[in-house]
Amino acid sequence: MLNIDKTQVAQRFAKAGKSYTEHAVVQKKICQQLLTLMLNHLPQRCFNQTFEMGCGSGNLSHLLMQNFEMKHCVFNDLYPQVKMHFSNLQNIEWLIGDVEQLDFPQSLDLITSSSALQWMNHIEHIFKKCSEALIPDAYFCFSTFGPHNLTEIKALTGQGLSYLNIEEIQEKMTAQNFEILHLSEHIETLTFPHPKYILQHLKATGVTATASKHRWTKQSLQKFYQDYQQFSQINQAGECLYTLSYHPIYCIARSKS
Repeated sequence: MLNIDKTQVAQRFAKAGKSYTEHAVVQKKICQQLLTLMLNHLPQRCFNQTFEMGCGSGNLSHLLMQNFEMKHCVFNDLYPQVKMHFSNLQNIEWLIGDVEQLDFPQSLDLITSSSALQWMNHIEHIFKKCSEALIPDAYFCFSTFGPHNLTEIKALTGQGLSYLNIEEIQEKMTAQNFEILHLSEHIETLTFPHPKYILQHLKATGVTATASKHRWTKQSLQKFYQDYQQFSQINQAGECLYTLSYHPIYCIARSKS
C-alpha cells in the first residue's frame, strides 16, 4: 500500500488551488450528486454542529450552506490557503492539518466529506473517529473513489492510490456501528483531444500528488502519449478522443442510537 505523504499532497493542492475550481468538473458533479442523495435521505434540514473533512475550495460546503440550515460548521483541510474560498461565510471554525492526526470536534449531528477520504492512510481510524464524534441518530455523508479511478494513469505509469471497493467500505462502516442508508458507485468518463491535456487536467486538480517519484522526461512523455492510444476512441465526427475514468462511491450513513 502506498503510504501517502500528506505534506506533498498539501503542496500540490495548494499549488492547484486557483485552477482546481475551474478544472475539477468531475468533483463538482460528485458534490451535486452527494447533495441530491442527502436531500433524498436526510429527514431534517437543520443541523447544529457539522464537520467537513477535506473541504478544499468549498464545492460541497457552499451547496450544503445553500440547502441546509447549518448553525455552526467546522471545516478541515491540510493547508490554510483554502480559507480564501470561504471569506463570505458566517459561523465557521477551522481545523487545519491532517485529519488523521487531529482531534475531531464532538457532539456532531452531521459529518461530510467529498473526494477526500481516498487520501487517508487508515480509513478505519477515520470511520471510528466519526462514529465517536457523532451524537446518536446523526449522519455521516461522503463520497470517495473506488479501484477503477484513473485506471488509465495507473496502467501506464504504475502510479496511483490504493482504493477500497464498495464492499470493503460497507464492511468497515458497519464495523463502526453505522447504519448504511445508501451506498452506490458509478464510472464517470472524461474525454480529451490529446493525452497532454489529461496531464494538464490532473495537474490543475492537484491529483499529481499521487505521483511522488514520477519524473517526466521527453522520452517518457512521448511513450506515455503513444501508449495512451489503447485508451482512445473515435467519436461520430471521426475525431480521436482519449478517456480518463473516475470511479466515485457515495455513502449516506446514520449513527446508531
